[in-house]
Amino acid sequence: MSAAEGVLASRTLPESRVPDPREAPPIRWGILGPGSIANEFARAVTAGTASSIAAVGSRDRQRALEFAERHGVARAHGSYAELVADETIDAVYVASPHSEHHDHALLALEAGKPVLVEKAFTRNVTEARAVIRAAAAGGLLVAEAMWARYLPHYDVVRQVIEQGILGDVVLVRADHSQLLHPNGPERLVDPRLAGGALLDLGVYPVSFVDHLLGPPASVAARGSLTDGGVDATVGIVLAYASGAVAALTSSMLARTPCAAEIVGTEARLELSGPFYSPTLLRLLTPDGDLLAERPGALLAPLRGFSYQAAEFARCLASGASESAYMPHAATLRVMSTMDEIRAQVGVRYPGE
Repeated sequence: MSAAEGVLASRTLPESRVPDPREAPPIRWGILGPGSIANEFARAVTAGTASSIAAVGSRDRQRALEFAERHGVARAHGSYAELVADETIDAVYVASPHSEHHDHALLALEAGKPVLVEKAFTRNVTEARAVIRAAAAGGLLVAEAMWARYLPHYDVVRQVIEQGILGDVVLVRADHSQLLHPNGPERLVDPRLAGGALLDLGVYPVSFVDHLLGPPASVAARGSLTDGGVDATVGIVLAYASGAVAALTSSMLARTPCAAEIVGTEARLELSGPFYSPTLLRLLTPDGDLLAERPGALLAPLRGFSYQAAEFARCLASGASESAYMPHAATLRVMSTMDEIRAQVGVRYPGE
């Protein structure tokens, strides 16, 4: 074996540094918006953390009552104002449509409640800055619920980049496409609700490459629109000052494997689909020979959303204003990049 071959053979995958969610301090959550993603959050908090869901709020009191019964929640409110004023909760999880994130986050912050806001954080970077400023003014924790950024395998990927295991990163490829139109949720095609593939699906590959490479030097995007004027399919090329290029795709017209790949000068890392959930990591030589692999399945009863809920609880207990896993600067970079993508594709939401 040559010296070069020996160096290559020694490359391996580091261990995740992410703490066990069950060891995070307990907090009492209030859920704003009892939709499908809120159901997953409630299951993850209950099964995989020491925290609890103390209250839920909806404009439709019956929906709140049904959610409360489903998840064993003690208090159901018929308005968001009642929810954020509830003294039995320590933090608010905003799970309403993208179009409402800004207003609902501000509502909670004005009531003195720390907030975890579903991704995409807001409709645009201007709204995101307003939420972060309001949190800073009130001395309150706010974070984006981009759940993938809190997962153990994302920490492994980040270490791979930081340690130079791949050499210089040359290319990143990532896709998130699901068959959600024309027979999917109506909100996805409604501009008033900030619909479209990008904010719902494309945010995953955009946030993934931000996690690796930070802000792009340039953005190029093309796409197709629905009859209602939101993006159905988007192709994105991001270029970086280092010389790296990211090729990202997203569509709500078809389902794909949703895999990702990071290609370096000395090795490459494959993330099996879906890359944004606990998944198999494979470290390969430039010729495709396997160097190391690590399964990403979670131990029962942990669920993917358990990690973001636990990290928020740790930050709240320590008095932090943001999370190192999804810092405010990253949220603003992602929102800014998506604003530019939408501008190039031709999507503008009412009221922007």
